[in-house]
Amino acid sequence: MVVEKAKPKRKAKPRRSGLDALRAAKVVWEATTLAEHLKDSPELRKEFVTTSSRPVKRIYTPLDVPHSDYLHDLGFPSEYPFTRAVQPTMYRGRLWTMRQFAGMGTAEESNARYKFLLANGQTGLSVAFHLPTIFGHDSDHPMAMGEVGKLGVAVDSLKDMEILFSGISVDKVTTSMTINAPASVLLAMYMVNAQKQGVSSEQIGGTIQNDILKEYMAQKSWIFPPAPSLRLITDIMGYAAEKIPRWNTISISGYHIREAGSTAVQELAFTLLNGLTYVKAGMDAGLDVDIFAPRLSFFFNAHNDIFEEVAKYRAARRIWAREMKERFKARDPRSLWLRFHTQTAGCSLTAQQPMVNIVRTAYQALAAVLGGTQSLHTNSMDEALCLPTEEAVRVALRTQQVLAYESGAASTIDPLGGSYYVEALTNEMEEEAYKYFDAVDSMGGVIRAIERGFFQKEIAEASYRYQREIETKSRTIVGVNDYVLEGEKVSIPVLKIDPEVEKRQVERTSKIRNERDNRKVQEALEGLRRASDGTENVMPHVVNAVKAYATIGEICDVWRDIFGEWDEPKVF
Repeated sequence: MVVEKAKPKRKAKPRRSGLDALRAAKVVWEATTLAEHLKDSPELRKEFVTTSSRPVKRIYTPLDVPHSDYLHDLGFPSEYPFTRAVQPTMYRGRLWTMRQFAGMGTAEESNARYKFLLANGQTGLSVAFHLPTIFGHDSDHPMAMGEVGKLGVAVDSLKDMEILFSGISVDKVTTSMTINAPASVLLAMYMVNAQKQGVSSEQIGGTIQNDILKEYMAQKSWIFPPAPSLRLITDIMGYAAEKIPRWNTISISGYHIREAGSTAVQELAFTLLNGLTYVKAGMDAGLDVDIFAPRLSFFFNAHNDIFEEVAKYRAARRIWAREMKERFKARDPRSLWLRFHTQTAGCSLTAQQPMVNIVRTAYQALAAVLGGTQSLHTNSMDEALCLPTEEAVRVALRTQQVLAYESGAASTIDPLGGSYYVEALTNEMEEEAYKYFDAVDSMGGVIRAIERGFFQKEIAEASYRYQREIETKSRTIVGVNDYVLEGEKVSIPVLKIDPEVEKRQVERTSKIRNERDNRKVQEALEGLRRASDGTENVMPHVVNAVKAYATIGEICDVWRDIFGEWDEPKVF
């Protein structure tokens, strides 16, 4: 399938007479008013830059957006090209979903945290899994030793999922699960658990991250090679479109790309490239784009520079709408919508003076809301030190609530739209994203670029530049390289996971294996093997295996045997 890449078009001609007069007036201002002021009051720095080291001009005027055409470039909310918003009234009609990411220890402990968050006003759930689950291993696997429950919740079988959502009506909340390589298994567990609660698969709503391409680029928690991983994703797309219509089958994630050290433009470009690759894969698998595209969602980072982040979100909406309409010929307007979740920047949080992280998070959350996010997680002040305590996570949630009800940021749509700075920055980021599109196309696409280590190298170099700026003090980080407290000691509570968690989890998994019908498990796994080795959709077989209480490790071991495991190219 050959598809033409869409390109940004600036149709309006500059208003020459008015712009010429403005240009002349600016020259006069610079030579007189500004020059006189700078003689006695020089600026604080020779160069001002964004978080991504993008130069920022002293002032922005219509000269920076000379080709602006409101209807063509911006439009009205919920109308093409969706630059300003995907919903007609945005937060005036419905606030963003307040979805705090949480998971720790055993399913019982995480279940208690979810109930605590819901009782404090959270409106959606977001599950953090521990590393063994993320890598498709059971808690009693040798590689799981010392990691059980440490960075998220341990989920080995359907029994853990049942406990995790015990007493929580899954038809009343939406749930996001940050899981990638074994996403199909966790989705099956969630669906089967809902059915055991008496809730049909048509009633449940939520998201699996299921974005394996960014794992190869940034987060590194892959299992299988790219080709079979894409096959699993398109199988999920087809199955969910029929069986779980309210479920977002991929959360295409720039968050982890940014956390790995990318610039804002790299986050924007690489995320959208991944999304377009998934769309093409779905269509190549024979799926109608308008069947699966409306259930794709995105996940972005909110870093420290408010204006850069807002411009990133606005450019993302416009590029996605154009590409879906012009490249993939989508007809359903919802296929053109870029709906996204935002999480504040974990990589910006500091172990030094952790209370300052509350301020960082508040500004980052503001950027997400000004940029039109559909849901939001605000990081807790202690996350550079440990999993969040209840008090820390309550403050993080209250940050969202103050933003929603007291700040005025939710009162109007795209409040920074029309700012000369924001519009110029939006255009710049869009144009630079297309340069990355061209570069990746010239390599043969995203997977070929991953195999060559292109994305990995770009992110590593950006991360190195940023760290050097901190070390040379050309960039100030409060409490780290300036405004430092000598002899500082951490004075906030730190959450620690009980070492007994691992023992209890291993015992539960062993008990499940002993009490289940192992004949049914083997039959289900053999069915999965046959389907995986052929072209049949694997999802019904994953569901059968989950119902029989096969563990995530047993299911993923079938795929390890058939697909093999991915070995990352070395990048220097």
